[in-house]
Amino acid sequence: MILKGKCVWLNGRFMSAALFVENGKIQQVLPYENVSDGVDFGEKRVVPGFIDIHTHGAYGFDTNSADPNGLKMWQNRLPAEGTTSFLATTVTAFKGTLLQALHNVAEVKQQSTLGAELLGVHLEGPYIDGKYHGAQPIEAIVKPAVQEFEEYQKAAEGAIRLVTLAPEHDCNFALTRYCAQQGVVVSLGHSSATLEQAALAAANGAKSVTHTYNGMSAFSHRANGMVGAALRLDDLYTEVICDCNHCTPEALNLLFRTKGKDRCIMVSDSLMCKGYLPGKRFCFAGLEVEIYEDGSAHLVKEKNFAGSTMKMNEGLKNLVERALVPFEAALNSCTVNPAALLGEGARIGSLTVGHDADIVLLDDD
Repeated sequence: MILKGKCVWLNGRFMSAALFVENGKIQQVLPYENVSDGVDFGEKRVVPGFIDIHTHGAYGFDTNSADPNGLKMWQNRLPAEGTTSFLATTVTAFKGTLLQALHNVAEVKQQSTLGAELLGVHLEGPYIDGKYHGAQPIEAIVKPAVQEFEEYQKAAEGAIRLVTLAPEHDCNFALTRYCAQQGVVVSLGHSSATLEQAALAAANGAKSVTHTYNGMSAFSHRANGMVGAALRLDDLYTEVICDCNHCTPEALNLLFRTKGKDRCIMVSDSLMCKGYLPGKRFCFAGLEVEIYEDGSAHLVKEKNFAGSTMKMNEGLKNLVERALVPFEAALNSCTVNPAALLGEGARIGSLTVGHDADIVLLDDD
């Protein structure tokens, strides 16, 4: 198969090119004018597939529900928004629920299914802070423990790729160090940590911050908090929800200005209510959630954010048109940056020879 166009994203810029694809891989990248046949996309933008490393579910399915058909349905629908790879993300729950959810992901991951590639699991909780638990059930929060994490990883058959934890509760950073040694990304989030505690966690192997600005100690000029750590610690990647509800366009712009084009990661943090109209209510992690008119999902009782209903292509549009983030930085945040964080940069995230042919076509809007 030959795919060609005048706006193909290569090495940080659009240019005319032709992609030769065979057996799901990009085999050659040649000058546009040298190839007479193939499918010509003209002026439409040809970009790498999006990678969502923090998404709980959509269309009525939630990762914790451990429903194989629901997971496959979700997988199959993700490419419609440009997402070609993802981490199914759990939410804090009691051990039995998490073990079932992890086993379900492991089972589906081994099967040949249509749609986006299931890269593995993002274990968000249960190792989080009570003050910043957000929509996660506080009664299921526990302290980080290597032995328990090993039990979770066994149930997932090694599929846990990323874990969110509150570093201030990780005694001597034991789980952080263990995960780093095992190649599992540690992301700091749902946390009351100081900048100094976050810096020590990073020195012990933490690599990322979960949904920056949300679910963490705030920044002030005398106590910099987790937000300060996200902004100040150069080597940390920073997840951010780009629906312009969880944080303002100005906050998004500031984060990208501070971290640069290589350290920001757009995530949807989407819930099972994604794909439904405002007013619809769901039970998420044992709590009732309602979709507001702006597309955000809130706890019915407490009114605070529970997650989003954002699609990844909408997030890219928000970054470029509302937050005024340069296109390269915006696109990197959902392609090469998450690939690099997960150690998948040699296979996905860019339109390069030898990479998977995960290709997305964008209209001007």
